Amino acid sequence: MLKLFKSFFIRNNSIPHTPCKRKNSSICLILVKAFLFGITTLSLTSCFRANQNGEFIQKNISDANFNLKSVEDLYQFLTYSENRVPLISAHRGGPASNYPENAIETFQHIAKKMPVIIECDINMTKDSILILMHDATLERTSTGKGKVNEHSFEAIKKLKLKDNQGETTSYRIPTLEQALEWGAGRVIFTLDVKKNVPYNLVIDAIRNKKAEANSIIITYSAAQAAKVNRLAPDLMISASIKNEKDLVRLNDYNIPDTRLVAFIGSSQADSNLINTLHQHGIMCILGTMGNLDRQAKSKGEQMYAEYIENGADILSTDRPIEAGKALNYYTKKRKLSSPYIN
Repeated sequence: MLKLFKSFFIRNNSIPHTPCKRKNSSICLILVKAFLFGITTLSLTSCFRANQNGEFIQKNISDANFNLKSVEDLYQFLTYSENRVPLISAHRGGPASNYPENAIETFQHIAKKMPVIIECDINMTKDSILILMHDATLERTSTGKGKVNEHSFEAIKKLKLKDNQGETTSYRIPTLEQALEWGAGRVIFTLDVKKNVPYNLVIDAIRNKKAEANSIIITYSAAQAAKVNRLAPDLMISASIKNEKDLVRLNDYNIPDTRLVAFIGSSQADSNLINTLHQHGIMCILGTMGNLDRQAKSKGEQMYAEYIENGADILSTDRPIEAGKALNYYTKKRKLSSPYIN
């Protein structure tokens, strides 16, 4: 049997306040006005920062959804308990009309509406720059042509992204590091690493941006999970676990339960498997993109809550807005909360 080690931590802060004396009220008023003007100016200039493509991305710590200060916090947050808060994972970042897949602006559009996991795809340019791009070629999702790995980043950053309707947007292809920097406090990432991308480069990017507390690396086999765990024993891994033998293989590689979330497939999983994973403290990701999303669209959004009732903890969906509303109602009705969600 695998062993489970769990503990929970809550942090709080306080801010001191020093009042002005009445006899200096006129001076204080001038100082307060100057102070407020300075704060307003600072706020307006610091809410936005230019990325490497010249686009401006909102940078405002007040929009943080998650209170994850360390990778240990992430372990605890993603440890199963009966009172866990169910989550949405936006497949390819939650694209919609005018919001292309794998774009930071799309991530921001979704993150403003709910605490969300962003599933995104990592590809690599000719000069080994990691970018967000699902396909091996550029045509479907950008104004470019040809293979991603045959273009330098200097060329790729000039392209514009297309939405799922094929309409060209003003948004550019982001690098992995840009996304990780933007995502701190706002989202949790599950990083789908394409075949030509070395895991060590992805791990280096996570380290460079100190994004361990909000990054999970997706793997598709026990061998891949073991490789990631060898390279970065502290990082969380999404592992494909569709039967108990898959769990045993991961155990044979000595990957701790506390480093795992389980992708259990895109159809309703066997309840015995879900119970086994939950006994190990491992949360389950159900892929609703495809059939289960269509089922919810046809029968009603309450189906998303039903998927949670049947044992899923995280829904990876192409309908994050609709699924998010259903889970928000589910969470409020049961008065569920977490110290790691703001």
